[in-house]
Amino acid sequence: MKIAIYGQYYQDSTDPIITEILEFFSKNEVEMVFESHYLDMLLEKNIISKKYETFSSYTDIDSSFYMLVSIGGDGTILRAATFIRESGVPILGINAGRLGFLATVQQENITDFLQIVIDKKHSLSKRTLLSLSCSPTNESLQDINFAMNEISVSRKDTTSMITIDTYLNGEYLNSYWADGLIISTPTGSTGYNLSCGGPILTPDVNSLVITPISPHNLNARPLVIPDETEIRLKVSGREENYLVSLDSRITSVGNESILTIKKTPFQINMIEIPEETFLKTLRSKLLWGEDKRN
Repeated sequence: MKIAIYGQYYQDSTDPIITEILEFFSKNEVEMVFESHYLDMLLEKNIISKKYETFSSYTDIDSSFYMLVSIGGDGTILRAATFIRESGVPILGINAGRLGFLATVQQENITDFLQIVIDKKHSLSKRTLLSLSCSPTNESLQDINFAMNEISVSRKDTTSMITIDTYLNGEYLNSYWADGLIISTPTGSTGYNLSCGGPILTPDVNSLVITPISPHNLNARPLVIPDETEIRLKVSGREENYLVSLDSRITSVGNESILTIKKTPFQINMIEIPEETFLKTLRSKLLWGEDKRN
């Protein structure tokens, strides 16, 4: 079995996690291939001393890999997805930060859960992604033009709101006068969308959410739409540019540009452990209280 390893370093928690993972995979004769910058950092901090094979681009990841192990938080998984793309290689998130909805394997369960994975007793949760195209062409949106959580537009260098003309499958929906607009996948519904008053969607629903950010008109509510919908946005405001974000990647786009958002033809596979389901994470994260089942 061959796996890819990618991560972020957290001073107080990364060392024991890396050590435990390396010991487990070495014991089970798993071939480990590290993201090159991550390996350099681990070597520099003397967390590991052995050289490993590396990858540095999505072109290095293919079907020969059983999975990619992401060590960090949810943001690390979003960055890991840029290495996966169309390959279909599943991602397993090991949490080294705060509790998240994607990086659900906690440090105290690493060995047990990794055993479940290499025994192939896990399931896969397929996650929808969104693609973005811009007219006129924006160079910064050419290479990585997709997002796993959300695509959002927001004001730049001004306190004034922007106007976002929104069309669904070519039909006019609304002109949002707001600080911005979020187009969220089910995966992203527990993130920025939720903090702006949008609904939570379970990962398996075939829907997207359009959520305004601080709208001027209080009647502008989040809207759930089918994920096959093509969304077209035209943004105008007092400044010459506004911001577009794809997960954590941000770029500046000129006023009156046309943004087209639609579902990508590929999905990201997340490895799901039976003991760490989305609903269990949801109960824990939102503090809905103890499990009342007998």
